[in-house]
Amino acid sequence: MTDLRTFIAGLPKVELHVHHVGSASPRIVAELAARHEGRSPVPADPQLLADYFVFRDFAHFIELYLSVVDLVRDPDDVWILTHEVARELARQQVRYAELTVTPYSHVHRGIPAPAFCEAIEDARKRAAADFGIELRWCFDIPGEAGLPAAEETLRIALDERPDGLVSFGLGGPEIGVPRPQFKPYFDQARAAGLRSVPHAGETTGPQTIWDALRELGAERIGHGISAAQDPDLLAYLAERRIALEVCPTSNVRTRAVAHIDEHPLRRLVDAGVLVTINSDDPPMFGTTLDDEYAVAARLLDTGPDGVAELARNAVTASFLDETGRRRILAEIDTYLADRRG
Repeated sequence: MTDLRTFIAGLPKVELHVHHVGSASPRIVAELAARHEGRSPVPADPQLLADYFVFRDFAHFIELYLSVVDLVRDPDDVWILTHEVARELARQQVRYAELTVTPYSHVHRGIPAPAFCEAIEDARKRAAADFGIELRWCFDIPGEAGLPAAEETLRIALDERPDGLVSFGLGGPEIGVPRPQFKPYFDQARAAGLRSVPHAGETTGPQTIWDALRELGAERIGHGISAAQDPDLLAYLAERRIALEVCPTSNVRTRAVAHIDEHPLRRLVDAGVLVTINSDDPPMFGTTLDDEYAVAARLLDTGPDGVAELARNAVTASFLDETGRRRILAEIDTYLADRRG
């Protein structure tokens, strides 16, 4: 068997929790910052971005994240960003990804909703041709913007309904943003056939996850790491095969977890919860999906078989059609068998 990092690098993967703007590479962020120099605090030098993306806490992360959102000013910016995200994911052998997209943030800044959706859709189709990766969208409510943002996100989702849209989410801060208030919007989205994937239990306790399950009909949970504090919740998630989208490095960088060795990943897995490994906002956190698999392997003290199982979990928890899931699962199994010799 080749060394584990090499194995991970070649492993076919699915990414379920990665943010559209948060995936912008330092090169793209710097180029956008240069275009808007003097009107943004974001450095126009890729070398300075690592220092810029040092977060005091989750609130500071949101502040800096929104400063990058401000750099996306027109549909061309949207297209370039989307295509480059796909390029980076494909480089890591990602076959399918569900990107968390926040259309409200861009429409609110002046990009018309039809133009925004046209840009991401055109980039999605081009990425499939250029890189062999399939992208889908989760339209995400920015929780910090409140119910007006929820209403507008729902309107864009239902009126524009781009072909790649599969789910409806809720991101941003959890503290001070209770999940139940968004129930009417999730009810309408689910009635229209969209799947429910809110963030919950990253910086708050298990009750936020319960609220996401009971009030928002969550089919997967973004982060969900505080479930480890509630045995009843762990049992509920395990029995119903409700997946958690776990992003270990992100949890440390936003101070949701004090140190990587304190991350509850092993407790979640040991409880039988369907855990997937994801990168969240990789350039902002100085990570990649490959890095996250390596971190997970260390935390779980597992080798190639365990890593491959994590990759299968992501396929199983995805909203890809059954034919697509079978295809990627078979690819993972073949890859593992070939590496065993």
